[in-house]
Order: sequence, then C-alpha cells, then structure tokens
Amino acid sequence: MHGWLPLTVQILAGLVLLLAVGWRTRRWRLIWLPLAAIVGIAAAWFAQWSISDDGLAGDPAPHQLWVWTAATGLAAVVAIVGWRGARWWRRGASVLAVPLCALATALMLNLWVGYFPTVQTAWNQLTAGPLPDQTDRATVTAMVQQHAIPAKGTVVTVTIPSDASHFAHRDEWIYLPPAYYATNPPPKLPTVMMIGGEFNTPADWLRAGNAIKTIDDFAAAHHGNAPVFVFVDSGGAFNNDTECVNGPRGNAADHLTKDVVPFMLSNFGVSVDRANWGLVGWSMGGTCAVDLATMHPDMFSTFEDIAGDLAPNSGTKTQTISRLFGGNAAAYASFDPATVITKHGPYQNVSGWFAISGAPSAQRAAPSAIDAGASGLGGRDAARNPGDQTEAANTLCGLGTANGINCSVVAQPGKHDWPFAARAFAAALPWLAGQIGTPGVPPIALPGPPAPRPGPVTIAAAGRPPGVR
Repeated sequence: MHGWLPLTVQILAGLVLLLAVGWRTRRWRLIWLPLAAIVGIAAAWFAQWSISDDGLAGDPAPHQLWVWTAATGLAAVVAIVGWRGARWWRRGASVLAVPLCALATALMLNLWVGYFPTVQTAWNQLTAGPLPDQTDRATVTAMVQQHAIPAKGTVVTVTIPSDASHFAHRDEWIYLPPAYYATNPPPKLPTVMMIGGEFNTPADWLRAGNAIKTIDDFAAAHHGNAPVFVFVDSGGAFNNDTECVNGPRGNAADHLTKDVVPFMLSNFGVSVDRANWGLVGWSMGGTCAVDLATMHPDMFSTFEDIAGDLAPNSGTKTQTISRLFGGNAAAYASFDPATVITKHGPYQNVSGWFAISGAPSAQRAAPSAIDAGASGLGGRDAARNPGDQTEAANTLCGLGTANGINCSVVAQPGKHDWPFAARAFAAALPWLAGQIGTPGVPPIALPGPPAPRPGPVTIAAAGRPPGVR
C-alpha cells in the first residue's frame, strides 16, 4: 500500500477530476466551481478539526491527505451541480471522480497510520478472510488429545462470556504455540494479553501488526516454545475509544481483567501465576498495558508499552474526564498511571519496556516535570510527536523506577504506525518471553539503563495539536 500504488491512484484521480470539471461556461467558472472549491476546503478543515478536537493524533498528517479530502468534496459538488447540461462522457467522469478521489484520500490516510501494510492485508481485513494458522476449537481439542505438535502455532477465535463486566465485545483471538500440544492436558504456559490501538478490531495485531509470523518465527527458534497470546477487544466497536477504562463507553477494564483472564485459565489451562502474565499494547493499547500492570500487579508482572500515552486520553483532560468517566474526576484519577503508581508505592517484580519511535538518541533520562504548554497530557501528543512521546515514556518509566518497577525506554527508527508497532513487538519479544518464564527461553536484561529516579512529577493537561493514533 506504499510506493507506486498511491501515486498511480492520485494521478488517475487528478486526471479524471480535471476532465469532470472542464472549462464549461462563464457562469460555471465564476459561480459553481468556486462553490465546489469552498465545499471541498470546508470538508478538509472539518476533518482536521474533528481529529484534533477528539484527541485522535498528534503527529501531523501528510499534506496530501487534506488535499485529497478537499478534492473529494469538490468532486462530489461537481457531480451534483454540473450534471445538468453536461455531455454523457463528462457525467461519467464526474461520477467516477468521486470514488477515485475518496480512494486517494483513503490511501493517504493509510500512509499516515500504516493500518494496511499491503493490499492483501487490506483485502483480508475488509473481507474477514482467514488468518494464517487459523483453526477451530474442535481441532485444537483433537490435536491436544493426539499430541499432534504442529510446525507452527495455531490461531483460534473465541467468544468470551462477559458475565462479570457486561461489556459488549466482539470475538477475540488466541494464539497457541506448538509447545501447547506437547502434553494432555497442555502445559501451564505463560500468557501475553495483546491490546490494539484506538480504532481497532481484535485481529489488528494479527494482520496489520504481523504478530503471527513474529511469534511463529520466535517459536521455531526455541523448539516450539512461546507464550500463549490472547488478542483482546478493548473497544467493542471499531471507533469506540474506551482507553481500557470503566465508564460510559463500557466496562473495558473489567472485561480484560474479570472476563478474559479467568476464561484463559479455565478454558486453556494457562499458568495462574502473575509472574507468567504479560501485557503488550500499541498506542492507546500501550496506555492500557501500563494501566493494567500498575493497577493489577497481582495479575500481571510484565508489560510493553509501544508509543502509549501518559494517561487515558480522549482530548484535553477536561474532555477526557467528561467523555470517558462521565465527569467523574476521581474515576479518572483511579486510572491515571502516575497517580496509581504514586498511591501504590513500591512494586515488586514488575518490569516494563517503553518503546518509542525516533532516533536512538531519543532514549534519554526521565524529566522531572511536564510543561502543559509544551506537551499536553502525553497521549496522542506523546505518541505522535517524538519529543512528547519520549517525555511521556521517560516520565512514567522514571516514576516507575522510583517505585520499584524495573523499566527502560527503548527508541527505534520509525513513525507512529502499525509497521513501527510490529517492529517494536518483535524487538521486545525475546525479553518479554524470558521475563514471564517461557519454557526454553532464558531471561535477558532490558536494553540500556533504566530511567533515573525523577523529582516530583507534575502532570498538567492541555490541548493537543491537530494531526490518528
């Protein structure tokens, strides 16, 4: 979905749009064409404003995204107001220009967020095509009984009851490594909970994040040993930003801790020991990983936060409290990692890997404070602007270090998109698997020195620049 494809679509869309617009009459050029341009510009402005107001991003979008958003609005007006009196071929061009400009806009959006790395990934996602290694529960049961150890892991979809949370969620996915089939009953393997970004499906890590190949390759290099992975639904719908908290948008936190964890224990026989449970989250999911690990150290011992936020984030702090917690500031504080860490005090045997995008030099000491005017509330600012992202990661790691959490901030080249998330997960997997006690995987140290202990941390909220997490 990069390279020649977006460029070809843009060229074709531009040519067809020019053909649809045409020179036409003086009235067309002085009245209708300027009107179409105004509508297009207004559409681009509204899209940019909505993204900024909802707190969806901090990293600036490519300029072509707004150009093609405006072109799509222009094309729609041209098709409507220019229909009467136009010749058949121009009508055809005006109709064709709308979907072509919309496709060019979608491709620019994808270049920004990296949601679909390839055409095949996009097709499989849009058509709900089968995942690599996908099978069903009946086959898994039969393989366990027969000790049929596969060359690769298996992926199975599950419907997890929500009796405890009453959270309306979609089907979720589980990856079982070859070692799972070695005995009957299966060995009590460690488990990793995988959480996606704000706009998500439970299969995003498996498709856009390339997680299956990453884990399969890791298992192959360790004689079939790898953790069990559960790919959870933190939103319930593609555009429901819960930030993994309990609130008006659903009890997402309760679903992950009170529905998913017991289900994995009772249905797949994984280890009950908190030392064998880890979390990996990307963007919004990174914030979730820190939140869950610090709020529930009795359940999780290890986490990887990939370009996450300083705190649950859905706009400014005021907007976040209103949107996610129904205006309850105390509820917000109960899910704010900095507040949670400070209130909890010293942790024992909790480790974290904070992955940030940027040059390795971005890995720096934790600041002692965050200036509201400079960086806002971490979040999509921190996750999309390299400086703010580093500031948020180092602040949380520094605060965690001061309270017994063993952590490091690890920088890698890239931008805030799924390909970066996939690389960050692959880089941390050997450490993660060893840290949670995967059989046959030796523990290894975190890369680089941990962040130094900071002074008093002041976290202030502010708006964020326009820019999708």
